[in-house]
Amino acid sequence: MDCGKVGTRYKKRVLIVEDKEIPGRRLKKWLRRGGFDVEAAPRIAKLRESTGGRKPDLVIIDTRSNDNGNGMVAATWLRRWNPTVPIILIARHRSEGRILACIRAGISDYIKWPCSEQKLVAGLHRNLPGYKKKQAENPMDHSIIGDSQAIQEINAFIPRVSETDTTVLITGETGTGKELAAERIHKCSSREKGPFIRVNCAALPESLVESELFGYERGAFTGAVTSSQGKFEQANGGTIFLDEIADMSPYAQAKILRTLESKEICRLGGKRNVPLDVRITAATNRDPEQLMAQGDFREDLYYRLNVARIHMPPLRDHKEDIPSLVGSTIKALNQRYDRMVEGLTDAAMKSFNNYDWPGNVRELKNCLESMYINLHSRWISRENFPENFLKRLQFAEDSITNERDMVRDALASTNWNKTAAAKKLNWSRMKVYRAIERHNIVFAQ
Repeated sequence: MDCGKVGTRYKKRVLIVEDKEIPGRRLKKWLRRGGFDVEAAPRIAKLRESTGGRKPDLVIIDTRSNDNGNGMVAATWLRRWNPTVPIILIARHRSEGRILACIRAGISDYIKWPCSEQKLVAGLHRNLPGYKKKQAENPMDHSIIGDSQAIQEINAFIPRVSETDTTVLITGETGTGKELAAERIHKCSSREKGPFIRVNCAALPESLVESELFGYERGAFTGAVTSSQGKFEQANGGTIFLDEIADMSPYAQAKILRTLESKEICRLGGKRNVPLDVRITAATNRDPEQLMAQGDFREDLYYRLNVARIHMPPLRDHKEDIPSLVGSTIKALNQRYDRMVEGLTDAAMKSFNNYDWPGNVRELKNCLESMYINLHSRWISRENFPENFLKRLQFAEDSITNERDMVRDALASTNWNKTAAAKKLNWSRMKVYRAIERHNIVFAQ
């Protein structure tokens, strides 16, 4: 039997990169017992010679014997050689700075040595493409729902950044799940038993920013009959999530910056500083770099927040996750409304995939919930769609049909010459290629 196969299935191939001549026997033994096909690249300097033939499914960089920074060099080269292969670093020492350096180098996971065989093998499986966490079976699992590469990368990144106490800036359109990402960072961190305090910065009136965020002492202003903690103090020992932080005024941004730098606050009307033990996550649905260029977002605050960055993609960019999102939402709605809805009909699911969901995951969930009001069947069909959604859907489907016909006509008139078709459409050549793939257009002789 081929050692690279088990029956008719290929074993996952793992490449171990080490900074010594003889690879660790125990590590190889554990991996082979875990069902992996193991190949070693003794010495990082000879890495290029070991990457021929069938590419590995996962790479381990083992720096236990010589933790001198060569692992980062190897990770950088590997990431250029293969942008998608999962890379795991094994090291004896771990610090916040080291973990952040790993994240920037493109390392997928970080395992501190010594560790158990079970933990090592589980870590490898967790990072392999196609790995799925079973949200329905484990209520303590806080993964963001989706099997697309974009969501898998976010789900792999969050536990790594959670090991540090660094600030995280989360960007993305409204409804993409920025608050969910911030909450998962909290749940995956050592602060999970502490409070998770949400602040909608866009809804804070300028006159109440200081009292809401930093609290106040008795008599600080008319009506302050007792002292009160602000949001930062309420979050002590946990995490504060500053949503839509870019919508705050320059004055409020300056106050936030001072708190970030000093790790303490002073209540309104107070005479002493209160130390803070708080992790700060922030989010914005606007482009922070563009806001800085316009002078609407402080550069110093941006750089202080943007130590680690997560971008939540719009749903139109990962439509392959729609079935998983629909299934999860229907399960939750069945529990809430005591129903037994099975799912969407094929035609209804096709319609969901044709729609671009400008309101993202939030719009999808709200749309499904609105259908439960008058739903008398176990299957949701197009007849159950709300009227306002049907109008938006019809417009989207007409646009898809028009684009498909337009591309077909341009290709037919240019004898399938994509460059000429792109010129005729006034598009880029890549846009034509993407349209061909999206609409499954095939050459008709």
